[in-house]
Amino acid sequence: MKVEKKVISNLTKCYSIAPLTYQGKKHFLVAAEKVDKCLLFDLDGNQEDVVWEQPGGVMTMVQVPGTDGQFLATHQFYSPNDSKEAKIVIATPKAKGDWEIRTLVELPFVHRFDIVERNGVRYLIACALKSDHEYKDDWRFPGKVFAAVLPDDLSAFNENNQLKLQVIKEGLLKNHGYYKVEDEGVTTSIISADNGVFQFIPPASADGQWEIKQLLSEASSDAVLIDLDGDGEKELGVLSPFHGDHISIYKKKDGAFEKVYEYEKPAEFTHAIYGGMLCGRPAFVVGHRKGARELLAFTYDQEAGKYQVEVLDTDCGPANVYHYEHNGKDVIISTNREIDEVAMYTLG
Repeated sequence: MKVEKKVISNLTKCYSIAPLTYQGKKHFLVAAEKVDKCLLFDLDGNQEDVVWEQPGGVMTMVQVPGTDGQFLATHQFYSPNDSKEAKIVIATPKAKGDWEIRTLVELPFVHRFDIVERNGVRYLIACALKSDHEYKDDWRFPGKVFAAVLPDDLSAFNENNQLKLQVIKEGLLKNHGYYKVEDEGVTTSIISADNGVFQFIPPASADGQWEIKQLLSEASSDAVLIDLDGDGEKELGVLSPFHGDHISIYKKKDGAFEKVYEYEKPAEFTHAIYGGMLCGRPAFVVGHRKGARELLAFTYDQEAGKYQVEVLDTDCGPANVYHYEHNGKDVIISTNREIDEVAMYTLG
């Protein structure tokens, strides 16, 4: 692939990225892991607004469906060792440079969350990396997954009236990875932890139960389901273990996932992940934050009958990536956290 790179911003410890439809146009948000800004860009990479100056600590941002620019975001998750004050907030645009920020729910150690919908009901699913700690690198208190029906109108929620969550799974050590995957016509959540990779399927009705399937028992940091080889069944692309250096692909055989490919080089501190179409074919994109700090694209060579990898960039240290199509081109936005660089890669 031909790769054209453009640096669109220098944001200290840039981290989270999310699409946002606002004022009839598609945009994307970029926010910092530490105390710094949240920025709004158009699809050409031009900065349009500053959503907030601080507090930062943003792991996840998700637009509220059907709204004009309203979104949810984590605040004050600065690191696994500094996230007891973490919460999910509601950001609502009032005017340029004026965004109202209210608390949806205080949720210590909340790392990833999403809004998923099934049969017209919206659910908030939220993942806490751990449930407590008393000293640096204290992993004695495993994380949990929470959920709630999310009302269409969020105007009633604030610090004094928070959304009530229920625990739907607990005991997940280093509960780090999240990816939304459409599977058999249902929006599902792929959640990764030291306990393995799990698929969370939302209830068929608001009073129903979440279905939870374990896809893999190996300790994992992030994972995505995607049909790379075109056989009609999704493979499981996995980064492992927690912030680890392995990139693997699993295929389902006799009802269970078995490893069929592992990247031959150590990719220290794997973190960024995307699974979807790229330049007309399925791809598994990964960024890692230490060592060579590369941005990699894995695809399947149909003629050779094997997986292949292409290096899109090096010495960049991606934390997260977001893909979209614009003006007939594939674009990847990467928060290259280790060099404080928000980069736009146009691929052809």
